[in-house]
Amino acid sequence: MRSVSCYHAAMRWHTGWVREVRGDGLGHTAAWVSCPSPVIPAAGRYLLASDENAVLPTPLFASQVLEDGFLAAPPVPPTWMPGTPLSLRGPQGRGFSIPEGIRRLALAALGDTAARLLPLVNLAIRRDISVAVFTDTPLSPLPALVEINLLGALPDALSWADFLIADLQMDALPRLGAALGLSPTSRLPCPGQALVIVPMPCGGMADCGVCALPARKGWRLACKDGPVLDLDELLDAG
Repeated sequence: MRSVSCYHAAMRWHTGWVREVRGDGLGHTAAWVSCPSPVIPAAGRYLLASDENAVLPTPLFASQVLEDGFLAAPPVPPTWMPGTPLSLRGPQGRGFSIPEGIRRLALAALGDTAARLLPLVNLAIRRDISVAVFTDTPLSPLPALVEINLLGALPDALSWADFLIADLQMDALPRLGAALGLSPTSRLPCPGQALVIVPMPCGGMADCGVCALPARKGWRLACKDGPVLDLDELLDAG
């Protein structure tokens, strides 16, 4: 590990490597990354990874976690192969936080993968929280306790859920309310959070603004203020 000084706080770099590359059945590629345990990002947080040829780092989100590494959710660079050495910075950003007292949790994948939500499943089960996943994408095997539904069933389930966690791309933000079955004047019946996937080239180092998201109280930078934001901030942005 090494530290690099700049006009921001000191950056911590770590060394890792690609242990395995695998397809997800949808044309996307995930990768098992070996790294020190403290570097593994918690659910919703990200790790910036660069190989020796990278112009910009790749944000990595964990899909599965082991003691010596994690499965990085797709996509990862197509040039990564088993044995590729990586420079890693992080973990960074704000991740998911399930409040105490939650008994029923809805996980909604509004994009092309549910992988970034999967670490929350075991976390919820350990806390004796009922979990329902809503997605139109294929899923890896999940514990039998987890209920799996198509995304179209989500609006009817919001009255069941105590808390909603969503994963979506930035370009889906204008359609977020409609995807949740909300009218322009209706409110979300339960609190929640959303992981918004957006390019984060500077990783919080330069305030470049590429990852800026419209929110209730102005623009937020996903790389530092997120990439997990409260749902009411996003729904009230308009």
